[in-house]
Amino acid sequence: MKNCYIIICLLLSSSLSFSQTIANGNGHSLAICSDSTVQSWGLNGWGQLGNGTNTNSNVPISVNSLTSIVSVAGGRDYSLALKADGTVWAWGKNLDGQLGNETNTNSNIPVLVSSLTDVIAIAAGETHSLAIKNDGTVWAWGNNSSGQLGVGNTSNVNFPIQIETISGITAIAGGYWHSLALKNDGTVWAWGGNTAGQLGNATNTNSNVPVQVSSITGITAIVAVQGSSFALKNNGTLKAWGSNGIGQLGDGSTTDRNTPVTVNSLTGVTAIAAGGFVQHFIALKNDGTLRAWGANGFGQLGNGTNTNSSVPVQVNSLTNVSKISIGYNHSLAVKNDGTVWAFGGNAYGQLGIGTTNGGSNVPVQVINACSIITDFNEITEDLSITIYPNPATNSLSIETVSGKGSYQLHDLTGKLLLSDNVTATKFNIDVNTVAQGIYYLTLQTNEGITTKKIEIVK
Repeated sequence: MKNCYIIICLLLSSSLSFSQTIANGNGHSLAICSDSTVQSWGLNGWGQLGNGTNTNSNVPISVNSLTSIVSVAGGRDYSLALKADGTVWAWGKNLDGQLGNETNTNSNIPVLVSSLTDVIAIAAGETHSLAIKNDGTVWAWGNNSSGQLGVGNTSNVNFPIQIETISGITAIAGGYWHSLALKNDGTVWAWGGNTAGQLGNATNTNSNVPVQVSSITGITAIVAVQGSSFALKNNGTLKAWGSNGIGQLGDGSTTDRNTPVTVNSLTGVTAIAAGGFVQHFIALKNDGTLRAWGANGFGQLGNGTNTNSSVPVQVNSLTNVSKISIGYNHSLAVKNDGTVWAFGGNAYGQLGIGTTNGGSNVPVQVINACSIITDFNEITEDLSITIYPNPATNSLSIETVSGKGSYQLHDLTGKLLLSDNVTATKFNIDVNTVAQGIYYLTLQTNEGITTKKIEIVK
């Protein structure tokens, strides 16, 4: 039986961040440190820890020669990292070309993905990889047996190839046999395997080109997992479609769905993560607590039991959470203080607690971990602020109620590009000199503070 795990979306609503600072593979974990280097721990049989060995580690170790990293992703026995200069690096298993370096040779140290620059987001599926460039195009490489690369055929490729039929993409997610993309208009597109309806287009027919998911708009985040897909709406609720054998879609049934349904009893969600061959899911709520549901044989729901749950249950004793990620049978969370917590299976040391003796069905702190990088989050508050147009080319128009405060524009690495005081209820920000790409605009007024994703197009 093949293992499928992750994926956590790269755009996460009101805890929305464009860089993924933690990630899981099927049996390993990754984290970006505050100095923009990477640590890894867990299973390493294919070199997926990236330290030049194939030896498992039950505590965090440093990935070789990686600096200035802004995002990481984990697949089945391989890893990806995005550098601040827009290049992508990969290591681990490469039998299907998922490392993207024009070979099928495994590597236990990071190698450069070929001919790919200006990347702003990455995602790892089971054995295929995805990237978004700053022009909103999507590139894919690796296994393509079900059309999950979206390029109109089912041939594997060991180098990045553009998906020509979609553009304006702001988020990507890779499952086992399928992939998802979120457009800047809030619609979702899917391609690849569809036996359980995971493409969400009211059919169960595979597609090797992107098709639009039926009847959903206003989406801010997406995740893909073995046979299922989830989308987070801008009102904090969840939509789900695909496999539902253990009730994982949360609609009160065990019937597969090939169009989106609403996940019951979950509101105020700001981020989502999904993983596992027998799937489990975690939602981060706007109060910093976690809700989990699905498979729990290894304690990966973190609620002190090993009993599956078809309804969301609260993860024990975790508050002030800012980041989440899921692997095959383990889960990770980062708190606001930069500490990392883990729960679930630990056969390979993937919890990072210094042992491989069983797992934990409650959160435990990863030992010897670096302080995890804290990046900008998109904060959605009930503020009377309007920002338009978005995407923008030369100028942003801002409308507020108070007319007093300040703004800052940062790039994805946190570099401050523009800032000024606000003295009027309506004002413009000149972005003519800002390069095409994705940015964060933070606006603080007497009403509060909000950080929004801004897309600049040229």
